[in-house]
Amino acid sequence: MDLIKMLWPFACKVKEKDVNSLVVHLVVLLVVCFLIGIGLFLLAFIPFIGILTALLGGLVGLYSFVDIVLSILCFLGMLK
Repeated sequence: MDLIKMLWPFACKVKEKDVNSLVVHLVVLLVVCFLIGIGLFLLAFIPFIGILTALLGGLVGLYSFVDIVLSILCFLGMLK
């Protein structure tokens, strides 16, 4: 559990049964992912860097997905 809290510190800050903290966390996460996606899209047209940005985009997407799942689990009270 300490490893999860170390890798995803903001997901564990969502309070149990507090809808406002969950919604704010999800909105901030979606905005940051959108901005990172735009930046990676602009860099994707450079030949060698395009491959690296595709890998980085996949990692960002995976990290965001796990963050969303963990924040929902914290909201539901399944993670302590």
